[in-house]
Amino acid sequence: MIQKLRGNSKGFTLIELMIVIAIIGILAAIAIPNFIAYRDKAYCGYAEGDAQNTLAALSSYFSEPSRTTLPTVPELVTAEELSLNNTLTNSVQISTVSGYTVTVLDESGRCPRGTTGYYAATMGGAQGSWQ
Repeated sequence: MIQKLRGNSKGFTLIELMIVIAIIGILAAIAIPNFIAYRDKAYCGYAEGDAQNTLAALSSYFSEPSRTTLPTVPELVTAEELSLNNTLTNSVQISTVSGYTVTVLDESGRCPRGTTGYYAATMGGAQGSWQ
């Protein structure tokens, strides 16, 4: 009876299991770096989105004739003109050096673009740039 059970038992050999583990390891070695790169690009996208949202909020803020002074970011949020994507890892600065310029700092340090981690966008400008 025991010999019958052993003859009919089916399972995986050690070689088959080792091949499956090797394939999983190769797939993980390819997928994990790509996943990390996509995640880091998302942090860049958060900063770019925050800059564009702030410029849109400034435009909306100044659409009322009674508003003539440059607001701070908390004032824009309080006036319900602005909703930022990632306030935990981005700090937003508004200046009037040449037009209205919004500078967003990626404080997470995960954005691979630029050398300083700053993204600057100017109102009326076609595209912002990493610095």
